[in-house]
Amino acid sequence: MNETHPRKLDHPAVWKGNELLARRDWTHQLTDQEREEVLAASRLPVPSTPKFTSPERFPLPHLGKRLHAIRHDLEHGSGATLIQGLPVEDMSEEEARRTFIGLTCWLGIPVSQSSAGDLVFSVRDQGLPKDDPKVRGPITNRRLSFHTDRCDVIGFLCLQQAMTGGENELVSSPALYNEIATLRPDLLEALMQTFVYKRHVVDGGNQAPYCEQPIFSFCQGHFAASFLRVLIDRADEDPDLPNLSETQREALDFLEDTAERPEMHVRFRQQTGDALFLNNWVNFHRRSAFTDWPEPEKRRHLLRIWLSVPNSRPLDPCFLPNFGNVGPGAVRGGMLPAT
Repeated sequence: MNETHPRKLDHPAVWKGNELLARRDWTHQLTDQEREEVLAASRLPVPSTPKFTSPERFPLPHLGKRLHAIRHDLEHGSGATLIQGLPVEDMSEEEARRTFIGLTCWLGIPVSQSSAGDLVFSVRDQGLPKDDPKVRGPITNRRLSFHTDRCDVIGFLCLQQAMTGGENELVSSPALYNEIATLRPDLLEALMQTFVYKRHVVDGGNQAPYCEQPIFSFCQGHFAASFLRVLIDRADEDPDLPNLSETQREALDFLEDTAERPEMHVRFRQQTGDALFLNNWVNFHRRSAFTDWPEPEKRRHLLRIWLSVPNSRPLDPCFLPNFGNVGPGAVRGGMLPAT
């Protein structure tokens, strides 16, 4: 499964805490000219279904060049970018949704986020029970744990921010790899082996009851990390699926404890008009709990998109069941439609 791996990763995606905020590829403030380009493109008859959208149908003569550079940096740089100043305050929700679709088509191809084929997902509290396994974390106001999503690049566009809370937190997964390699190399070896993930209850198009994936992996010299503790724990609790070993459990706990250290992760808060893009293979992300405004129209609302990007890395074959393709630059990830 895993090829020989280095003791230490030396890559621009290795950063600790607030180091990210000083990186040249982190923040991109739109110019007035770029904002005008976005507004002009948003008024064109762009379909609301992303698979019918292309850069030619959402023209951004100047910003488009910057987006291509951002796509390169997401794979070869820090793996995290915050674009500020998108003029969503001048748009309806539907216009903002179409704008997000148009903007992201310059970065990659959207993939489905549900068995219903949803390509853009609304992240907002729907008031559903927080402990119901059928309820996805993004549609509650609870704190989420560090994790990755099933795509190459994830994007969040902030339409409204909460009254309090709702901060973003990021941690570099290759930095976690380096830290664990130094402090507990025995546990690093455990994290390079496969863990059983139970199928998510909302993943109705997937017929397999579980899959097996490593947390850290290498393919053709390329690092990749993938992690969703809740599905590992659900598999461990299922009497029909293999249980975690004590070493595996210790390794997962140490991974999360390392990510929790203040010097390892960065915390910030998206503002209205901010678009955050993350390379899932080199970043874990989460959101803090939040309290919403009493007025419905002011409540926290982000749009989320999952992207398959043309400059992606090759993946370990273990990811084939969940991603559909492990070749570099392949269209992959997302959820299959329910049959």
